[in-house]
Amino acid sequence: MLAESFARVILRNWPAVLIVAFVAYLVNNRFNRGLNKHPGPFLASITDWWRFWIVLRRRPEVQHIQLHAKHGDVVRLGPNALSFANPQALKTIYGLNKGFTKSEFYPVQQSVANGHRLPSLFSSTSESFHAQLRRCVNSAFSMSTLVQYEPFVDSTTELFLKQTEKLYAQTGSVCDFSRWLQFYAFDVIGEMTYSKRHGFVEENRDIDGIVQYLGKLFDYVAPIGQIPVLDLLFLKNPIYLWASQYGLIDSTFPVAKFAKQRMAERYSADNGKSSSVLPEVEPKGATSQPDLLSKFIQAKESRPEFMTDTLVTTMAVSMAFAGSETTAISLSSVFYFLLKNPECLDALYRELDEKDAQGFFSAPKTGVVTWSESQELAYLDACIKEAFRLHPAPGLPIERVVPKQGTEIAGVFVKGGTIVGCNAWVLHRRPEIFGEDVEAFRPERWLVGGGAAGQGIRGVDETVDVGAEEKRIKDMGATLLHFGMGARTCIGKNISLLEIYKLVPSVLRMFEVSLEDPTKEWTVHNAWFVRQLNFRTKFRRRDDVGNSYTSVKSS
Repeated sequence: MLAESFARVILRNWPAVLIVAFVAYLVNNRFNRGLNKHPGPFLASITDWWRFWIVLRRRPEVQHIQLHAKHGDVVRLGPNALSFANPQALKTIYGLNKGFTKSEFYPVQQSVANGHRLPSLFSSTSESFHAQLRRCVNSAFSMSTLVQYEPFVDSTTELFLKQTEKLYAQTGSVCDFSRWLQFYAFDVIGEMTYSKRHGFVEENRDIDGIVQYLGKLFDYVAPIGQIPVLDLLFLKNPIYLWASQYGLIDSTFPVAKFAKQRMAERYSADNGKSSSVLPEVEPKGATSQPDLLSKFIQAKESRPEFMTDTLVTTMAVSMAFAGSETTAISLSSVFYFLLKNPECLDALYRELDEKDAQGFFSAPKTGVVTWSESQELAYLDACIKEAFRLHPAPGLPIERVVPKQGTEIAGVFVKGGTIVGCNAWVLHRRPEIFGEDVEAFRPERWLVGGGAAGQGIRGVDETVDVGAEEKRIKDMGATLLHFGMGARTCIGKNISLLEIYKLVPSVLRMFEVSLEDPTKEWTVHNAWFVRQLNFRTKFRRRDDVGNSYTSVKSS
């Protein structure tokens, strides 16, 4: 009787009841886990739609920098989210065996094939799954192993240089450089994974629309990842996936189709006997040189109880992601900041020409720089690290969930279940780590004796304490977050470094590169990874490589 009376009151006053419930929900968000003590936008404290909105506007990293400048080292970005700017937080949040796990932001990025999710090293929130999969494939990504794949990189790099001369240097045409570099990165990963280029550089076009698709996917992932439950209404809708499993519709992501097609070119099916996402993979013929896919197959043979055909597919799909977005972003950053700072570009040309004059490079004058040779180019190394610092690929906090017992982060106790993270764009601008001129592109800060702002190009202070300078540089390197940190560091890091350290000096040995319009800035587009648009350049063949240095400023 009492229950019926209560129900009638609720039904008669349902608008008021809904309002009260909604207000209670917002109040609960505001005081959730005691996070109300931390400063930040008021809207951020009551709803994740604030995060959704600033990410949807495509420049959240700017807002995060401003918020930390205003509020300090800890900023509340959501009802259950804190952003940390103190470098001391890095070891706690991302350190080994700290108990922090990835947030639900990452599963939003999982690909789908035949109605099945494909959890990867990057997108899985399970630490045990990640540890097992990483043990299976880790050896394939070590730098000692990757150097064995250097001929794959050389092959695509040589083609890239020839095509750059043919399409742009000889014709004087303007190049959409960031897109051109993405084509290069995709073809390199094709050679390293499948022993076959995809054809992006040969044909100078987006093969199968895969680059366009990845751009749209990240445009989706970035805002939806702020409220992950939305993904269950859209791309990971359970009903939609169920229908796909039974062949009623096709939910397979284009990037998964792309990887499966490349694999099918190398491996034959098992006539439908397997129930996995991809038919069992049996080689049609041995490759002349081991590639990444052969390593994944070896892992399957070594640990068949864990490394299934589906996980082989997952790793192949991951290569598509790793081979495109982040490496192309980093390459674009290096070239762009050099072109925007001609004195730095001059200094790098000088370093390369001096080495050429000494007969340092093993390849012909317009040949590809080897990995070992690139490691002897100190100013090149400084330029690349400075580009990593100023324009890291990830543009959102790298989220982790505090273990249930709670923990102290940089002097602040945070309750279990709270989402915490650091944004590389914020960390990389800490003046006490990188110097007061954090907004300037100054490679010299990475050289011993070049720590002081205003230090001349390639100039060093001979009176400095070398030990102190080496520690300063080590501390800067330990603060860089562009590849992540700890156990979940990007497994493709060494692939990216191999490409970047080889391509940049190889291009500059062969070409003088210039901006189409030096007065214009590029357009930055933050969709989780911070892409660059409207980066338009021109190329001119350098005929005096290895001889006397000619300043690009005088050309």
